[in-house]
Amino acid sequence: MMIRRLLIAALLSVPLAACQTAQQPVAMVDDDNWYVGSIPDQPHNIPLVDRRKMDAKYARQTVEYKGPEKPGSIVVDIDERMLYLVQPEGKAIRYGVGVGKQGFSWRGIATVGRKGVWPNWSPTKTMVGIKPDLPRYVEAGLDNPLGARALYLHQNGADTLFRIHGTNEPWSIGEQVSSGCVRMLNEDVADLYERVPVGTTVYVKRNGRYRV
Repeated sequence: MMIRRLLIAALLSVPLAACQTAQQPVAMVDDDNWYVGSIPDQPHNIPLVDRRKMDAKYARQTVEYKGPEKPGSIVVDIDERMLYLVQPEGKAIRYGVGVGKQGFSWRGIATVGRKGVWPNWSPTKTMVGIKPDLPRYVEAGLDNPLGARALYLHQNGADTLFRIHGTNEPWSIGEQVSSGCVRMLNEDVADLYERVPVGTTVYVKRNGRYRV
């Protein structure tokens, strides 16, 4: 798996590539050591991350929440590297996330326009223009950049090309590495996927604000 990871990292190290790792040196990462089993899922099982390798603050947990957003809303705090699913009675389910590298991050208000289970991936026209040798299509699977689940963010009925999605690079949680999308552990995005319907409001904020 490590060899596959090196190949996929080299393939996807393209600036302005929606939901990919922003341009950075390819590191030797033995990703097999990051997993301690799997969660049954279809058509692929979800690799279960060894949480001992991560900062405990990024673990999924219920926390106090004082924001003004309504229960059921998703709030992404780029500065904190946290995603909150707002709950009743001043609570929220908090997940650690990876966010866009400085200069790539997006903020604003969107809705979940659609949801995908083990989604396929295709590059945008911008990505192909920058790197013409990119594959035009990547099948769903353990090495797909969108991971096990994806929430597609829309504004005014149009796809923003930004996603909340799984990642096969668990070491990137808590970091600024992507080209703007919000990445979660695959087990976390699968949990979030089951909790939120299409039409959910998503607030992505930076510097305490989500209005541009």
